[in-house]
Amino acid sequence: MNINLGDVRYNARAGAFEARVDITRGNTTYRYPCQISGPITMDPGQVCAGLRRKALRMSDSSPDLVSRF
Repeated sequence: MNINLGDVRYNARAGAFEARVDITRGNTTYRYPCQISGPITMDPGQVCAGLRRKALRMSDSSPDLVSRF
């Protein structure tokens, strides 16, 4: 399994960091839009770890709820 984050952006209106997270398992990549709440001063390592955790939780969902390419 491989996890890659797209560009991480801060959404000031939502008070949250957002990124696309791709999880590759075998030859299939699953793409998840993720968001975690936090102040703009949040540690970048914590932001990335939180986005990865969110994507992993989403990847345990029904296959009908994911995007494959």
